[in-house]
Amino acid sequence: MSKKVLVVDDEKLIVKGIRFSLEQDGMEVDCAYDGEEALQKAKGKEYDIILLDVMLPKLTGFEVCQQIREFSNVPVVMLTAKGEDMDKILGLEYGADDYITKPFNILEVKARLKAIMRRTNRKEKKEDDGGVIEGKDMKLDREGRRVYISGKEINLTAKEFEVLELLMLNPNKVYGRENLLKLVWGSDYPGDVRTVDVHIRRLREKIETNPSEPKYVHTKWGVGYYYA
Repeated sequence: MSKKVLVVDDEKLIVKGIRFSLEQDGMEVDCAYDGEEALQKAKGKEYDIILLDVMLPKLTGFEVCQQIREFSNVPVVMLTAKGEDMDKILGLEYGADDYITKPFNILEVKARLKAIMRRTNRKEKKEDDGGVIEGKDMKLDREGRRVYISGKEINLTAKEFEVLELLMLNPNKVYGRENLLKLVWGSDYPGDVRTVDVHIRRLREKIETNPSEPKYVHTKWGVGYYYA
């Protein structure tokens, strides 16, 4: 079945180029040219991945990403201007899974989208080692990719889920930031270890009653993170 991609950018020539290139690879591509239209389409259809520009009319890419995260954990890749480090960090803060800087090479865009969809797919197909991981009052459903604390579902992004899943599968094992980056994002990921810190902080904000005194995901200072 062909992968469904939503491409969002107000520059129509960029959208046209990306759309043409992805369709050449057999993907089904929908387009949106402002934040409101993007949100409408994301609510009306299930996509395998969303490519989302930061600078959009009506709603910014950050606002769109934040609102998408209220109802979906579809992988979101942000398009940011070259050198805008703050945009990259903000994108991850708002729930994006990855970012690509403009100007970009269309082959790189395709490779990155495919890599993320492959990883997401692999995770979803792991039914043989699926099942449920439980610890304290937390339950992680690997097949359904859902997390519950005291019976209440916690809405995590794809990457937040993968970080938590890895830590819960290996309780008390300390993972360095570089190692987490490699295991969860892949060795070809061009981002740096700040990506890990941002995701851990967002994860704690969602699962911990008091993120500064974590009950689940702990920090071993100078070494890394672990679940206990």
